[in-house]
Amino acid sequence: MNPHLAQLQPYPFEKLRQLFAGGEPPDDIKEIKLSIGEPQHGTPEFIKETLAANLSGLANYPITNGSDELRHAIADWLARRHGIPPPHPVHQVLPVNGSREALFAFAQCVADPSRPGGLVLCPNPFYQIYEGAAYLAGLTPAFIHQLPDDGFAMNFAAVPEETWKRTQLVYVCSPSNPTGNVVSFEQWRQLFELSDRHGFVIAADECYSEIYFDESQPPLGAMRAARELGRDDYRRLVVFSSLSKRSNVPGLRSGFVAGDAAILKQFWLYRTYHGCAMSPPVQVASTVAWRDEGHVLDNRRLYKEKFARVTPILADCLDTRMPDAGFYLWASVARHGVADTDFARRLRDRYNVIVLPGSYLARAAGGINPGAGFVRIALVADPDECIEAAQRIADFCQTL
Repeated sequence: MNPHLAQLQPYPFEKLRQLFAGGEPPDDIKEIKLSIGEPQHGTPEFIKETLAANLSGLANYPITNGSDELRHAIADWLARRHGIPPPHPVHQVLPVNGSREALFAFAQCVADPSRPGGLVLCPNPFYQIYEGAAYLAGLTPAFIHQLPDDGFAMNFAAVPEETWKRTQLVYVCSPSNPTGNVVSFEQWRQLFELSDRHGFVIAADECYSEIYFDESQPPLGAMRAARELGRDDYRRLVVFSSLSKRSNVPGLRSGFVAGDAAILKQFWLYRTYHGCAMSPPVQVASTVAWRDEGHVLDNRRLYKEKFARVTPILADCLDTRMPDAGFYLWASVARHGVADTDFARRLRDRYNVIVLPGSYLARAAGGINPGAGFVRIALVADPDECIEAAQRIADFCQTL
């Protein structure tokens, strides 16, 4: 077996299952699950109808680079969303089966095992796929802590020069899972300059970019920042996005990568062997989803309503605030003097609300685990359930 498999830690939700083992929630209180970032708003009918109407495509093998229609729809969406010229739909856009699959596979493509001591730099806390991708590519993950004192920003200045010299790939998640922080223009400038100096590739995970609260200020994307800095070729930058959160279709497994044409050419070659081309019916459904913004506006309104009503309730009993974007509340439980794991376990056992301990989303490095003492609360259920869960959490906090 591949020895790197032994380096993989259990996924956070397996740790949560083990945490809850032996306990039982109250029988008379309905479970409200706010632990997993799975959108629970309804999938738009026009996407389902398009998928069903094109099932005849199941009779055909899909091609790795996707249909012309889908690549053009993605390029046009990127242009509208970020105010940039459309990326070249053939050379700078590639459909993928959900961003998770692509984020993982990308490290295998980028890694150069002939260079000893190679690193993959990740935010911390982080999406665990980044860490697993680093290990299975034969590299070692290194971490940039996201801390309250920095507004949960990635502090690139805190990374030692020796670390930058060994870095081959940097994962950036903006808006962040779990903190909700958005990378600023000046941070992008700094990271691009570091990439020019050291030659590493940037993987910009923008899966949460369409969940935000002010229509006049959408989160800044990496491609927009690159264009404003004169990086019209998007050199050493690849952006990852998905329909899962934007369009409430996590089961569709549909996303894209876009950016540096030279890197995408090599990633396309890798994917021709990987056997991961998108199903033809999914391609057609994805095309119509990327071309429609009405359902995305409706989706954001629901999240805006939930955050406006839930955040004040939880801010009274936990140290938390509105995120810049995304659908998570990153809440400190430190004032109650309990570990994040104890908080999550006791909340489930007493009030049947499930949240995720922050320590499960981070790694100890430099003497601290930046997720310890936090819980991640995913406001993915319908508004009434989210409000009910917030009230239960407030009641639970009064017992601590």
